[in-house]
Amino acid sequence: MALCFQMPPYLIKSQFSSKPYNPQFAHRNPSNFPAICCNQTEGNDNPAANATEKQQKKISEQSSWESKDSEGKDYLYRLGAEADNMNIAVGARAGVIDDLFTGNFLGKDADIVFDYRQKATRTFEYLQGDYYIAPLFLDKVVCHIVKNYIAHHLNVKVPLILGVWGGKGQGKTFQTELIFQAMGVEPIIMSAGELESERAGEPGKLIRERYRTASQVVQNQGKMSCLVVNDIDAGLGRFGNTQMTVNNQIVVGTLMNLADNPTRVSTGQVWRETDITNRIPIIVTGNDFTTIYAPLVRDGRMDKFYWQPTLEDIVNIVQRMYEKDGITKDEVVTIVRKFPNQALDFYGALRSRTYDRSILKWVNDAGGADNLGGRLLKQQKDGKLPVFTPPTQTVDALLEAGYDLIREQNLIMENKLSKEYMKNMED
Repeated sequence: MALCFQMPPYLIKSQFSSKPYNPQFAHRNPSNFPAICCNQTEGNDNPAANATEKQQKKISEQSSWESKDSEGKDYLYRLGAEADNMNIAVGARAGVIDDLFTGNFLGKDADIVFDYRQKATRTFEYLQGDYYIAPLFLDKVVCHIVKNYIAHHLNVKVPLILGVWGGKGQGKTFQTELIFQAMGVEPIIMSAGELESERAGEPGKLIRERYRTASQVVQNQGKMSCLVVNDIDAGLGRFGNTQMTVNNQIVVGTLMNLADNPTRVSTGQVWRETDITNRIPIIVTGNDFTTIYAPLVRDGRMDKFYWQPTLEDIVNIVQRMYEKDGITKDEVVTIVRKFPNQALDFYGALRSRTYDRSILKWVNDAGGADNLGGRLLKQQKDGKLPVFTPPTQTVDALLEAGYDLIREQNLIMENKLSKEYMKNMED
């Protein structure tokens, strides 16, 4: 290919001559302009030069658009072959692009990948204050997370799952959140309610997707992450004659497969040798792991940790809870000893019960219970709500609230009205 163009003589002379050149006295007839041509042949006799030229045309050595897999297929081919891949969809949202292109029919938002843009991790910014973390709980969770992140450097079998179990209301979930906040971990949290669906296989796929999302957090954001499933025995446990569903079996099989192959996780696409997922630790909480399929909780797959806070742990946690109310540590010890064998959430409910009288007084100041809904929302919108004054906490008020809670607990255990309504029901 040849490229030719004409240049005025004064431009050439000014470039290659040290003497100044006055263009006013130059001939401006285009026919007098010298022609400069650049020739490039179709073929290059130097194959090394061709290879170097092709190498320079690559966008980046790390560009996924140009990378080839083990079969020699590029990113666009794999993207089109994958099922349910939303990366190829382009969204148009009102306020992001011109309104002319969004339209007013079928809704203004046409963002197909909206769910994928949401922040999937939890940052715990709402946890403000000086909370107490039990040292034993801290050591167990930190050790499990670190062991999984350096598992490739260790010559031991590292369980992928940590099962934290114990009595109800003992702060298992809250303690893990405090540890995540202290470590700077951004976990992806699931609940037992997501382990069942009207469509078979959907919960298992959801777990694999959440696992891969946590892996992307580590790879793309450079932050530690993990997958947390709270109250797993409520979703997978078998109580009495409860029925085992297909989704229960698939979820159990998915977790067992993740524990055995933590770096090979598929969400439906074709298996590829280059598709390696980061190893992500999994933490599950529950009350009774004997209700879960035994091969899932076996050693090697799940590391078990029974959490039963000691008296010192309970006193320290409750003391931090009542610290802003002016309750001393000795008074906290008196309250805890007055109500033994109670879970940690009992002392939180006890403090909440002391607010009842103040809230009722605040409702009366707002105009009473009549038409409270409309007036409350209107006053809140106008900024005319009465000022709420929290109650002054005393040991006597807390003990009185505690006795009320104990009385309600005993009524539930003693008055089993279901037996009264269904007299033929067996024990």
